[in-house]
Amino acid sequence: MQDYAGYKGQALDLIRRAGASIGDKVKLTRDRESVEGLLMPRAAGREDTQVVLKLSTGYNIGVKIAEDSRIEIVGAGAKPTLSKPPKPASLKGLPQVTIFSTGGTIASRVDYRTGAVEPALTAEDLYSFVPELATEADVRAKILYSLFSENFTPTHWREIAESVASEVQSGVSGVVIAQGTDTLGYCAAALSFALQASPVPIVFVAAQRSSDRPSSDAATNLVGAVSVAAKAPFAGVFVAMHEWLSDENLLVHKGTKVRKCHTSRRDAFRSIGTDPIARFHIETKRIEILQKDYSARGMSSRLVCNPDFDSRAALLKFYPSMNPSVIDWYVNQGYRGFILEGTGLGHVSAECFPSLQRAVQKGMFVGMTSQCLWGRVNMNVYSTGVDLQKIGVHPLEDMLPETAVVKLMWVLGQTDDRAKIEEMMHTNLAGEISPRRLEGPENDRAY
Repeated sequence: MQDYAGYKGQALDLIRRAGASIGDKVKLTRDRESVEGLLMPRAAGREDTQVVLKLSTGYNIGVKIAEDSRIEIVGAGAKPTLSKPPKPASLKGLPQVTIFSTGGTIASRVDYRTGAVEPALTAEDLYSFVPELATEADVRAKILYSLFSENFTPTHWREIAESVASEVQSGVSGVVIAQGTDTLGYCAAALSFALQASPVPIVFVAAQRSSDRPSSDAATNLVGAVSVAAKAPFAGVFVAMHEWLSDENLLVHKGTKVRKCHTSRRDAFRSIGTDPIARFHIETKRIEILQKDYSARGMSSRLVCNPDFDSRAALLKFYPSMNPSVIDWYVNQGYRGFILEGTGLGHVSAECFPSLQRAVQKGMFVGMTSQCLWGRVNMNVYSTGVDLQKIGVHPLEDMLPETAVVKLMWVLGQTDDRAKIEEMMHTNLAGEISPRRLEGPENDRAY
């Protein structure tokens, strides 16, 4: 049975009359003008008057058909497939790096049935499709999951941490984790707390464009991440992504201080409240150090792996007219704590005070972060902040809200002692709290 890959209605009738199949080279004539290209699949569910052709330039175009449109076959072709090239041979004597594939856009391809991207490529595929990796490291590729990152939970964080710890303890020079961008910051923070005193770099990497698209950033990001994991002089948990739109440099961000700041651009990730650790120059493969205050590779001889998390922690964003019963719900559901994303220096409305008081009296840890990207919480400036501290709300310096809730889940997984929980939440364990500095978005390239 012929598979017309998403075509229906008028477009399908036109293709059938021509006897064409997906992959055939065709000429489509409309309004006395013609265009030639390979007949490509198209997304199902959209209008039925468009035909997709791949031009000789490699770009796809959609052609809207009219009443006088016709298609004729000018050359037979094969149905588009994703063929995997052979795995390249690694050079001898290179550092050994393990790539873990967990899914996401970096390990995805376009599903022409839906027009969306779906997890498809394995870690082994990534190695085969990016032969440059063979000159950077002796790569071992392993599959952990094939999931989009929004589906990750603390259970996944634990399993990733344990898998990474096993590789580090086996003596590899570095580890790369290929994941989706949407919750990359959460997972990087989780491993920053779960895996401390790492003697090697553990580098998260992702892509904003899937590997089978001409504009994909998957290959450059992966090569950069592997090179950093293999050769960087620093150790710990990091995120490596594009610095700018073009394929010039990657920035290496600390795992507890990075946030995705754009939905789709290559340079979506920013270090917040601190500078990136390093810049990776794609053309020369040079690692430029941007921060001198880092843990050196190999300084720690023993990785500390504490991968337990307690998911009974929540992140609540305050907004005007927020109903305090939201706080009561978490108290009644048996949560052990939550992080407030307050306004400015760390404020919520006085209407929330009674519910916060009950939460603290129930033994819950309540931490305060800010909705502002830059700056830090200071609950001693206004009476609102002072009153919140009297209730028992803890200011958390410049900790990112996402990092704070991940840290709370991890702390709750380590201890039940209330005093210890408070002490750990105020202690800078993995670079999540930055020294005071004059900084802001003025030095960032504008989106």
